[in-house]
Amino acid sequence: MYAVFESDSEYERLLLIQTPVSYKLNPITLGTFTWRNARAEVTGVTKRLYAMERLDDLLLKVVDETLRQVFREAGTKVIYNFLENNHHLKREDIAEKPEVFSAGLERLLGSGAPVIEKLILKNLYRRLGMEFEEKEGYGFSDYIKELRNGKFDLYI
Repeated sequence: MYAVFESDSEYERLLLIQTPVSYKLNPITLGTFTWRNARAEVTGVTKRLYAMERLDDLLLKVVDETLRQVFREAGTKVIYNFLENNHHLKREDIAEKPEVFSAGLERLLGSGAPVIEKLILKNLYRRLGMEFEEKEGYGFSDYIKELRNGKFDLYI
């Protein structure tokens, strides 16, 4: 899926649209070349936006990667089993129920849970091309809800 924009203003206007559909946009600038006098000249420029991944899919990938980075494969399996058996939360439902994920991590890891959640959020924001900024009174699920609600210009 892609869209072609004839001008930067069309592209910028699209980036300002905010909806709950969470796609990461990957802008690619394309040039139109014409051969004149044995050399290429740029005669036009367009931008294309490719919808890369849904936020939920990206969040699951980042959770997997982060947990494996910290706890390795065996530890990650233990965490997922704990969440499913004690909180009725399957891995694929983490993005839909971030508050349950957070509560499960806290129950399992205690004071270590916020450290893991912050690492997941930093990795997620980095993958989105954004800078993670801690906010007073925000928990893991608050950041995910904010991203899902499209409060950032990267989502259409």
